[in-house]
Amino acid sequence: MHAVWHALSITWSMTWEITWALILGFALSAVVQALVRKSTVVRLLGDDRPRTLGMAALLGAASSSCSYAAVALARSLIVKGADFTAAMAFEIASTNLVVELGAILALLMGWQFTAAEFIGGPVMILVLAVLFRLLLRERLLRAAREQAERGVAGSMEGHAAMDMSVGGEGSFRRRLLSREGFTSVAHVFVMEWAAVLRDLVLGLLIAGAIAAWVPDSFWRTFFFEGHPLAAKLWGPIIGPLVAVVSFVCSIGNVPLAVVLWKGGISFGGVVAFIFADLLILPILNIYRRCYGLRMTGFLAITFYAATVVAGYVVEVIFGGGGLVPDQADATVPADGVMWNYTTWLNIVFLLLAAALIVRFWRSGGLAMLRMMGGAPTRPDSAHDSDDSDDSHDDHHDHGNHGGQAPT
Repeated sequence: MHAVWHALSITWSMTWEITWALILGFALSAVVQALVRKSTVVRLLGDDRPRTLGMAALLGAASSSCSYAAVALARSLIVKGADFTAAMAFEIASTNLVVELGAILALLMGWQFTAAEFIGGPVMILVLAVLFRLLLRERLLRAAREQAERGVAGSMEGHAAMDMSVGGEGSFRRRLLSREGFTSVAHVFVMEWAAVLRDLVLGLLIAGAIAAWVPDSFWRTFFFEGHPLAAKLWGPIIGPLVAVVSFVCSIGNVPLAVVLWKGGISFGGVVAFIFADLLILPILNIYRRCYGLRMTGFLAITFYAATVVAGYVVEVIFGGGGLVPDQADATVPADGVMWNYTTWLNIVFLLLAAALIVRFWRSGGLAMLRMMGGAPTRPDSAHDSDDSDDSHDDHHDHGNHGGQAPT
């Protein structure tokens, strides 16, 4: 029983350490998604030119941080006409280049890992684009598009089909500060949390259990600690494979990354592990349903190769620049709640989250929440929700905000 409580205490400490950063990241993402329509994203991702891929990365970085939602959204973009390579670049960026991931990495592991995220992510996109250009055949791509258009539901398809952006004219500030803008931000914020919460909790529990129960000596042997060159070569290769069987998606895999780093995996290995959130077994199964078995195999191989290369690149850059932090300084948070800046920031951002949740509840959000894991249909019934007195007025005011699929 003591061992269980020890694992849970580590889980709680990690949770408390990252709470404010998660809320901040999801709030910023909600603001962007509330003001940028999905139809606009599709229009900007029409080919695989470098400029388009750069735009895909920027739009993805401002989008979801949940791997399941990102995969569903990429499929939705492809069906609506976006280029396949650009959609995959968007998918990578929306899980590996998001603000909340960078903030959590900085809090739990150090600024070097945040910098590595924003350097390695574009490298991964570049490598993937080159591999697609050299190896992806038109016949395979056509078959994958046909499978995607059949509408076989993966996960979070209902969420991906919703366009909760604010319509109408006006400046960015005016739309954001309007009643409709506040409602839209609240809806996106809660829906994003609902999409990632399961994996975040699972990741924290797994990390707490491993930190408490698996001895460091096991990890040191597994990651060849004491053999610097072998460890650097082995890390980016084995890191993604550990991620594949971890079943934990973006954000949720950071606590486990802390444990692996403390256990002796190389710097590049940690980065490769984090970037492999789109290769976990449940995601591969979604690829199979969305694009077919052959495209799933192609994506698995190319994504893995891109992840390994990104791991090696950041290892060379940060190792050559003497920027890799000392693993001996790595610690797994275990202090619980203390009166410091983390606690004050958590109080402030928890109040912000509470305000957004209340607005979500009072504006008919529960009807949308029930649809987020379903098929990508038009949830018009959300408009008819009588969960609050003002829900009908809000949805009527900004038309497409109430969870309808974009046109």
